[in-house]
Amino acid sequence: MRKFLAVLTCLCVFSAPALAAEGSNTLTVFAAASMTEAMNRIAELYKKTAPDVTVVYNFDSSGTLKTQIQEGADCDVFISAGQRQMDQIDITADPAVNTEKLDFVLPGSRFNIVANQVVLVVPKGKNPKGIDDFADVVTDKVSIVALGNSDVPVGQYSQEIYTSLGLWEKLNVMSKITFASNVKEVLVQVAAAAVDCGVVYGTDAATSKGVEVVASAPEGSHRPIVYPAAILKRAKDEAVAKAFAEFLKGDESTNVFKSIGFAIPAR
Repeated sequence: MRKFLAVLTCLCVFSAPALAAEGSNTLTVFAAASMTEAMNRIAELYKKTAPDVTVVYNFDSSGTLKTQIQEGADCDVFISAGQRQMDQIDITADPAVNTEKLDFVLPGSRFNIVANQVVLVVPKGKNPKGIDDFADVVTDKVSIVALGNSDVPVGQYSQEIYTSLGLWEKLNVMSKITFASNVKEVLVQVAAAAVDCGVVYGTDAATSKGVEVVASAPEGSHRPIVYPAAILKRAKDEAVAKAFAEFLKGDESTNVFKSIGFAIPAR
């Protein structure tokens, strides 16, 4: 039986950078948990550009956010950490992925916002057995590793990496995995030294004081990590949503993304 560690973590984080004044607009943005630090900084910058707009964030795993959207949650802009979750609600995507023929994405609004990388991290200053490679998880250097579950992009990338290395089945048989519901939960477990190591995005590692990177995923071991963003058809005010989307493409937002470690993909 796979081990499970109960970790107290906040799955949804809401940020309202400005108090809503009378007649102001509220923009609700659903974003992958790994976007938390960058999007909060961008919200502060956006206040100067659009002081009458209150940005409200919901941060969680992309799979959870997709489900919330499908179930009717109030959302104007969606940013996923994986193409699959966006494809599942985009009628123009491959029908083999959008099997339910969901049609939530505003035509022409989808774009690739950032790119990321996957890294192996250990608790900062607590790596007595010298873990320094993804393959170490099947050795006696590691008793337990934290990975995202199969519903979240970081978990899917982790499985791809270990499958590429020929270690996925062995790792599961060894019962060394504790699965987390999103990348921030993996980060919390590693930082607390509740596990020996974990697989997270490079940007999450860069913004955490409790972990250190010991290895990057081998080249070609997983799909490119490109985050799509889109305005939803149900957006309360399409013009407000489009203005925010354009700001995300601009220099100020780009500088924030790069400062945290994201790359900017071709758009």
